[in-house]
Amino acid sequence: MVDVAEKIQVKNLTVTYAGIPALRSANFSVYENEILGIIGPANSGKTTCLRTLNRLNDLDPRYRFEGEVLIDGKDIYRRWNVFELRKKVGMVFALPTPLPISIFENLAYGPRRDGVHSRKRLQEIVEQSLKSAFLWDEVKDRLHESAMKLSGGQQQRLCIARTLALEPEVILFDEPCSGLDPISTAKIEDAMRELKRRYTLILVTNNTKQAARVSDRVAFFLMGELVEIDQTQKIFTVPKDGRTEGYISGRYG
Repeated sequence: MVDVAEKIQVKNLTVTYAGIPALRSANFSVYENEILGIIGPANSGKTTCLRTLNRLNDLDPRYRFEGEVLIDGKDIYRRWNVFELRKKVGMVFALPTPLPISIFENLAYGPRRDGVHSRKRLQEIVEQSLKSAFLWDEVKDRLHESAMKLSGGQQQRLCIARTLALEPEVILFDEPCSGLDPISTAKIEDAMRELKRRYTLILVTNNTKQAARVSDRVAFFLMGELVEIDQTQKIFTVPKDGRTEGYISGRYG
């Protein structure tokens, strides 16, 4: 990708859990305003890689890592406070996790804890975040109802909006559409395509068709190894490694 800045650089990243390798010497970059899809079978290192990027793995006492992860050229372990990092690098999980409070308060909670107390400003943040997550038109007259009344797909888009309310620069998606119906999945994919105008996105998915639909580039992981990373069209039509072709064609995985 010519003349596009590297937002994230991963250098020789090796991760173990209680001494068992989960990721081995991964090297790749993620560019600004792109969607990088990460695919591979179970236990290939996809989620381990994703969770390393905002240090969620730190919470596991078995976790050890070697190598470097740089965001905007700064090492996330040496130059970033973990709380600042997680504001900058938001994450959307496989299962939606709305707070058992109103839709409005779900989105206002983070900014309010961050020091935003102006009602007008909070209303602006809530509206803009919901619009960016393609949810505003469906809930604008229900903002003070419980978020738990929303459908599963709506709850997931609410979680995306809640992430956006903290004004991140990178958004990590870990199987955000697993368990959702095709219509809800399509709405989330539409939101992702729009979000890449302002954010850098990384999508871990077991759905290769989804990766093909929304990703600018795709990385294929297998048994803790980054096998290859390339433009989406090349990965799905002329992969360089036979293991990639085997996974995409369904011969294993």
